[in-house]
Amino acid sequence: MKSTPVPLSLTTDPMLPLIWRIAAPMSVGMFFTTMYNVVDTLCAGWLGTEEVAALSLSFPVFFILFSAAAGISQGSTALMANAMGSGRPQDARQLFAQSIVFALGAAAFLTVAGLLAAPSLFRLLGAEGEYLRTVLGYMNVILIGGVFMVLPVVLNAALNAQGETRVYRNCLIFGFLANLLLNPMLMWGWLGLPALGVSGIALATVLIQAGSAAWLWRSVSRHEHFSGLRLPDFRPDFAVLRRIAGQAIPAGMNMLTIALGVFVVTWFVQHFGKEAVAASGIATRIEQIVLLPTIGLNAAVLSIVGQSHGAGLPRRVREAWMLNAMIGAGLMVLGGLLVWLVRGPAMRLFTQDARVVQHGMDYLTCAALTLAAYPILFVTVFALQGMKKPAYGLWIGLYRQVAAPLIVIHLLAFTLGWGTWGVWWGVCFVTWSAALFAIAWGWWRIGREKGVVATEMDAVEPDAVSSGAES
Repeated sequence: MKSTPVPLSLTTDPMLPLIWRIAAPMSVGMFFTTMYNVVDTLCAGWLGTEEVAALSLSFPVFFILFSAAAGISQGSTALMANAMGSGRPQDARQLFAQSIVFALGAAAFLTVAGLLAAPSLFRLLGAEGEYLRTVLGYMNVILIGGVFMVLPVVLNAALNAQGETRVYRNCLIFGFLANLLLNPMLMWGWLGLPALGVSGIALATVLIQAGSAAWLWRSVSRHEHFSGLRLPDFRPDFAVLRRIAGQAIPAGMNMLTIALGVFVVTWFVQHFGKEAVAASGIATRIEQIVLLPTIGLNAAVLSIVGQSHGAGLPRRVREAWMLNAMIGAGLMVLGGLLVWLVRGPAMRLFTQDARVVQHGMDYLTCAALTLAAYPILFVTVFALQGMKKPAYGLWIGLYRQVAAPLIVIHLLAFTLGWGTWGVWWGVCFVTWSAALFAIAWGWWRIGREKGVVATEMDAVEPDAVSSGAES
């Protein structure tokens, strides 16, 4: 007889087991997402160094789509979690339907804007001639399928608001397995299909994301809070859309600063040749693999803080923030040691180009000392998002990704003449300063909320808590 999993209570369950039950499936899913990207990089590497560089160069534009999806997902997750924590399931249902409307509009806009702007952006990054055509061959397919790049992440928000991460994990595992087959099939033209090269890698991604959207819709629509949705539920409600925009736009812009940061770093790196650009892309993926055990902590802190804040439980909000940050930093101290030990063999898994390998090893030497800063930074930003305070993450993102790198990396790489070492060390210095800044800011906004909402009155007046948080 099949047992039914015990439902989570994000406001009462013991914190450590709760974090494990939310974070572990999400981290496993993110492992397969990262391995998905690793497979794409390996396949591009089999085509040539120019194709690997094309994937690296296209990442900032690709990430704009992801930023929009993540912003809507994080914003609607926070709103739905707050609504559920304060006992307003109908509000959560309405927010879910309108988040889909918001996502469709954002995807359509970004597809058109991306197709128009991509050629100029890639030329700015140094792509010309055949190199530019290769980059556009990948990116245009992704942009045309933009709606499918956005929908799965947004659909998952309804599950994440309840701490349910197993469905998305299974979806990501399926996507990875499908990519193992579709990439070579479309890239090299198996079974009589035309050989599409790097465009085939992009087409495989679009097809897999479309399947993921269908899978997640099926799962979400069966849930008690979201079952029975009808077409009129998706009629635009501008009051609700404004609520979503108020959370999604700052969160999306914060995620967008990551794309801008990659753009800034890539702009500096491209001065040192295509080998350095390719190495940056490969080494970044290795870094992402090591960060995977901490990625699920972001989902855990967002959902737990979201519901606890909605229920008026500030002590639980602080506990979730601090415990997730400490767990993440501890894991990444060990992760940094691992990266330093295997940096050479890890790079040679992706390329035999000696210059690419050396650039990548240099990057990973600095990354080994940077890793512990990331979970501190991200957990704090997601905790503030769960409290419906997304603007703080945006300011931290603008500092870390744009303002500080432009000054610090230029100083180290060019003014002091450190070359690529200046880029890698610049990223390390800026990331740690942002993490320390986030700790101070997080304690000011989260740690000082002592008895303000931690009262019985707040627990029975969720609307007052919610409206106060939104102001």
